[in-house]
Amino acid sequence: MHNTPRARRGRGAVSNRSGRFEPIRRIDINDGWNTDIADEATLRTVWREDRAKTVITRNRSPDIHFDRSINPYRGCEHGCVYCFARPSHTFLGHSAGLDFERLLYAKKDAATLLRQELTKRSYQCEPIAIGVNTDAYQPLERKLGLTRQILEVLLECRHPIYLITKSSLIERDIDLLQEFAKLNLLTAAVSLTTLDNKLAQLLEPRAAAPHRRLRTIKTMADAGIPVRVSMSPIIPALNESEIERVMQASAEHGATMATCLLLRLPHELAVLFPEWLKEHYPMRRDRVLKAMRMLRGDKQQGNSLNDSGFGQRFVGTGPRAELIQRRFELACKRYGLAANREHNQLNTDLFRPPVSDNNTGRQRDLFDLD
Repeated sequence: MHNTPRARRGRGAVSNRSGRFEPIRRIDINDGWNTDIADEATLRTVWREDRAKTVITRNRSPDIHFDRSINPYRGCEHGCVYCFARPSHTFLGHSAGLDFERLLYAKKDAATLLRQELTKRSYQCEPIAIGVNTDAYQPLERKLGLTRQILEVLLECRHPIYLITKSSLIERDIDLLQEFAKLNLLTAAVSLTTLDNKLAQLLEPRAAAPHRRLRTIKTMADAGIPVRVSMSPIIPALNESEIERVMQASAEHGATMATCLLLRLPHELAVLFPEWLKEHYPMRRDRVLKAMRMLRGDKQQGNSLNDSGFGQRFVGTGPRAELIQRRFELACKRYGLAANREHNQLNTDLFRPPVSDNNTGRQRDLFDLD
């Protein structure tokens, strides 16, 4: 007899299905024994070192406003069930489900690798986004401090950055962020999906509570740091009704910019998210999934819950998608938020390569073939 997926306290995904690249499929079997204790023991968060050769990731996506990013961690303990990065864990031989939020990888030498890349003569300065795939301020950062090390290198180089997080831990680095802001080198975004504590706890079980994120917005704004609120993802029939309230609360706490993106369900998420709905919101499940299919252009109500096409993957198609965008834009206008665009162009003219570890500075460029 197969066990039905069940929620676990402090975890977002309901199951731990095998990744799409695995030759063996794992399934839960009810053998009649109480295995809850052993099961919970195997779900503790663990981390290992990720020995990357480079730390800056490049992209050529025409609908993203940056072409490079840094992710100090793989996997994310926040456990957001909707996270579009979950399928990337399958490349490591893990599940996009519970493995994604409990088996973490840390790039301990990220700051050193970054320094090496920025020293190359071929490097051209453009803003770097930090933590866009997995949160750079997830709980493990409190122990390892990799994000702060990266920020220290970037500040030394006067390099512009975009930050996004749903963690109040970002307040730890306000001293650095203020220096970035003074030089017009920073936009910081706080992800605020809902103001409903119950929904937030189920959607993002180990992230900061909504009221705590609002306080983080205010703390950074009071420190002179430009703050964007990101109401992402918009989930139809779940948090869709909160658009105006989230924009109002964010503006009242000092945000000056806002972004909203539609829920995306690539690869394993097309199974994981419906599982989550069945467990936590069974009466809304069919309604949410029907709306998602319509937003993704599936008029026949088939199995298409995702559209990866550039230009529409973040906003959807059809009348409901247009209504969501219109409501968002009107709410931003009402509360004085700049919508879906950078408030100002970050400064790239101040960039200076880091001093090399052997203190020879840029003199080494005479012999550097990079």
